Amino acid sequence: MPKKRGHQRSSGIRSRTAQTELSFSVSHMEHLLRKGHYAQRLSSSAPVFLAAVIQDLTSKVLELAGNEAQKNGEKRITPKLVDMAIHNNALLSSIFGMTTISLVAPGPH
Repeated sequence: MPKKRGHQRSSGIRSRTAQTELSFSVSHMEHLLRKGHYAQRLSSSAPVFLAAVIQDLTSKVLELAGNEAQKNGEKRITPKLVDMAIHNNALLSSIFGMTTISLVAPGPH
């Protein structure tokens, strides 16, 4: 009798992260929202929305930092490049304000 190859799930249960096709953990976001006591009650869609927003924001910042790396002739994204990308984008700059990500504050370009 030949062995079955591959991984088979015994049931059709999938995590909320897999259902929503997100990279950021929905369960972890729910844990953080509950731990923070931001509200007495928490909708089931709130952690899904938060995970989606954080994933989108992260991808945008990394895309801009990658563009900065290419512009500066570098092959790696460094904290300084992330800082420059945020402060050179008007919308992200207003969101993050005077936040410094790297140890060196970005200067005028």
